[in-house]
Amino acid sequence: MSKHAAVLALALFAAPALANEGALPFSFKPDTGNQASLQRGAAAFMGYCSGCHGLKFLRYNRIGRDLGISEELMKANLMPPGAKPGDHVLSSMPAASADPIKPAEPEQWFGRAPPDLSLTARSRGADWIYSYLLSFYVDPKRSTGVNNLVLPGVSMPHVLGDLQGYQTLEAPKEGEEHHKPEFELVTKGSLTPAEYKEFVGDLTNFLVYAAEPGRNHRIAVGFGALLFMLIFGICAYLLKVEYWKDVH
Repeated sequence: MSKHAAVLALALFAAPALANEGALPFSFKPDTGNQASLQRGAAAFMGYCSGCHGLKFLRYNRIGRDLGISEELMKANLMPPGAKPGDHVLSSMPAASADPIKPAEPEQWFGRAPPDLSLTARSRGADWIYSYLLSFYVDPKRSTGVNNLVLPGVSMPHVLGDLQGYQTLEAPKEGEEHHKPEFELVTKGSLTPAEYKEFVGDLTNFLVYAAEPGRNHRIAVGFGALLFMLIFGICAYLLKVEYWKDVH
């Protein structure tokens, strides 16, 4: 796992300045029926996020079953050593540091324990997660060297900086009331901007799935129920016409 293990940080607990105003800079339409995207998103989460964040309402074997990943592949690529298929997806972060003299709780590492992300997609929305991961920008005034447009003053570093690179945020011009945020990439990452957006899209898609694993089944049942009601309604109407034709 990368030493820059991902944390969709604390960020998730502070009040987002832009999200509350409906002014998110990016939008994303999730597609939880795209199994390949969900598989890539699961790999991204386990590789970059699970070091600090968990999905406590989801089990590894449920992910494997829903995403078409065999138990062998789950154990080899997505599950931490010692984990069992029936275990919940919990953060790999230890309860305290290894310092025997002055152990530090997770709250002391980041100012607050990194949150569980099980329901983030439902509480924040897919657009918020997608925009958040695309909106880190260089800010020398911050101790981490970066800030975030969606969540100003965010505590987490840009843990995906090696992939995206680092970008600056264009300041609004004097007197400009409605400034559209514009970023400029100043340090390239290992992925192109298009590839990074796809990576973030897959990760967002997976978190949407994680927030409601039964979503696809619910939608399928809903369409089936509507179709049944439509057919039943037509049959009932035709029966009514046939029954009352002699009366009229």
